[in-house]
Amino acid sequence: QVQLVESGGGLVQAGDSLRLSCAASGRAFSRYTMGWFRQAPGKERELVAADMWSGGTNYADSVKGRFTISRDNAKNTVYLQMISLKPEDTAVYSCAARSAFTTTGRYDYWGRGTQVTVSS
Repeated sequence: QVQLVESGGGLVQAGDSLRLSCAASGRAFSRYTMGWFRQAPGKERELVAADMWSGGTNYADSVKGRFTISRDNAKNTVYLQMISLKPEDTAVYSCAARSAFTTTGRYDYWGRGTQVTVSS
């Protein structure tokens, strides 16, 4: 079982930066692919960035060059550094974990999310 707790959200202005953190409990954090998702009002949840347990990252096209995902396995924490924020980045951001041994390919564990609001 993995519990995820996000922090770092808030209200910022367009062009500002923000760093989100997601602290994970449980063991074998390094064997989880970690993802950051977001959901804006009236829109579907989308994968923003993922850090693979085996190495490598991927990003949604809308955030490439602006967002960076990273992890610290010693601290059981994954981060999302966001720069040049835009009003369209406004959403609830959630982190999620997917086991290296998953048989479904789905993210099994989810945090409750943190609100990011970008004003114009």
